[in-house]
Amino acid sequence: MEKASNLESKMYVLDTNVLLHEPLAYLSFQEHNVVIPMTVLEELDHIKDRKHDVSRDARVAIRGLDEVLKNATPEQMLQGVALPSNKKAKASSAGTLIIVNDHLFADSISGLPGNENDHRIINCAVYLQKQHSDSKVILVTKDINMRLKAKGAGLKYVEDYRTDQLIDDISLLTSGYKKIEGDFWEHVGQCNTEQHGRDTFHHVPKNLIPDVFCNEYLLDGGDHFAARVKSYDDEHITLKDISVERLMHQQAWGVKPKNIFQGMALDALLDTSIELVILTGPAGCGKTLLALASALEMVIEKGIYDKVIVTRNTPEIAESIGFLPGTEEEKMAPWLAAITDTLEVLHKGDENPISSRNYIMEKANVQFKSVNFMRGRSIQNAVVILDESQNLTASQLKTIITRCGEGTKLICTGNLAQIDSNYLTPVTSGLTYIVERFKKFEGSATINLNGVVRSRLASFAEENL
Repeated sequence: MEKASNLESKMYVLDTNVLLHEPLAYLSFQEHNVVIPMTVLEELDHIKDRKHDVSRDARVAIRGLDEVLKNATPEQMLQGVALPSNKKAKASSAGTLIIVNDHLFADSISGLPGNENDHRIINCAVYLQKQHSDSKVILVTKDINMRLKAKGAGLKYVEDYRTDQLIDDISLLTSGYKKIEGDFWEHVGQCNTEQHGRDTFHHVPKNLIPDVFCNEYLLDGGDHFAARVKSYDDEHITLKDISVERLMHQQAWGVKPKNIFQGMALDALLDTSIELVILTGPAGCGKTLLALASALEMVIEKGIYDKVIVTRNTPEIAESIGFLPGTEEEKMAPWLAAITDTLEVLHKGDENPISSRNYIMEKANVQFKSVNFMRGRSIQNAVVILDESQNLTASQLKTIITRCGEGTKLICTGNLAQIDSNYLTPVTSGLTYIVERFKKFEGSATINLNGVVRSRLASFAEENL
C-alpha cells in the first residue's frame, strides 16, 4: 500500500454499519482512499443470509464491491483500485478502494477484548495511522460507542457518516408553513389577482419570500390572511388565497380543526391534487385522527378513492409479522390499535361505537397491511396511511412510495421524538429524509403540528418529565 504524500490526502476506514446504512457509501469519498478491512467483509458475509431487511443492504454492498474489484489482482487491491465516477460527486481526482487484511496487523491496543470485530476494525485504523503518519486516517462509523472507543484507543480522527443527512439539527426541519411579521398586504402592496371559480390567486414578487416551495402555507400576524403557494418562478409567486376563516370551517367525517395548524393539515389532506401529505408533531396533536377522518370522507362521502390501506412498521423494523396462525390483518391489528381506537373516537356518539367501527371499516374497505408485504405490488386509487413513519429508513419509505400507483394518496404521520429503532436518530429517520427531499415536489405538502394545543396533562408531561 503506497503512502500518501501530504496531509490533505485522507484515508477513510469504513465500518460495517456504514455499508449497511448506505451500501454504496464508498462512492461518496471520490477523491480519497477508502479502506475496507477484511473484518467488515466477514461481517457482511454473516449478515447477508439472515431473514432481515438489513440483509438486502449487505448483499447490495457485497455486489457493489465486487463490481469495483472484479478485475483487480491481489496486489492492486492492496495498493488501491480506482473508484468509479459518481455523478453526485464533484471530485477533481479519482480516489481508490483498498481491501486490507487486518487479521495480519499486530494488536496495538491494550485493554480491549481481542476477539471483538469492533476492536479489530479500530486496531486496523490505528495501525494505518502509524504507517501513514503523513496522511489523515479517519474511521467512519455510525456506532457512537465505537467512536468513543476509537478516540480512547488513540485514533485522532473519527467521524459519523453524514453524507446522506440533509440537515444537521432537527430544529432546521421544514415545518411546511411560514409566518410573516405584521400584515402580509402591507409588505406586498399592489399585485395581480385572478379568479378561477371559487378560488382566488395572487401573483406577488418573488423577492418578498425568496425561499418558498410548492404547497407551503403562508400566515401573517393577523387573524385573517392564509395562503398556499401554488407555483413560482424567478420573478413571481402564485398564491392560492385560502383565508383563516375558510381553513377553520373545513370538516372531514365530522371532525373540525381546533386551530390554524390542524386547518392547514386538513386542507392538504382533502386536496386530491396533493399526492403526499406528511404530518409531523408530538403525540396527541391529532395526526392520526385528521388522517383517518380525511380518508373516510374521501372514500365514503365523496367516493374519490376505493379503499383505505393502513400500515406501520412492526417492532422488528418491518422485517416480519410472525409465523403463528392468522391472517396478515389479524397479525397487524395489535400494532394498528391506534387506528381502531381513532375510529371509535370518531363514532363515540353512536349507540354502539364498536359496531359502528366495524361497519365503517367494511364500508370504507379499511385494510391493515404489513410494510414487508407491500413490496412487489402496486396500490391503485387508494388512501394509504403510513403511521409511525419515524421508525422507517429512507429505503423502506422509498419502497412504499414507489408502490403508490395512479390515483393513490399517501399520508405519512410521525413523531421524531418517539423513535423506537436502534438504528435511527431524528436526523437520519426516513421521515426526516422525505420531508426534506419532497418539499419542492409540487404534489406534496408537509405540516408540522407542534403548535397544536394538546391536553393540559400531555403538555405538562412533555415539558416537565
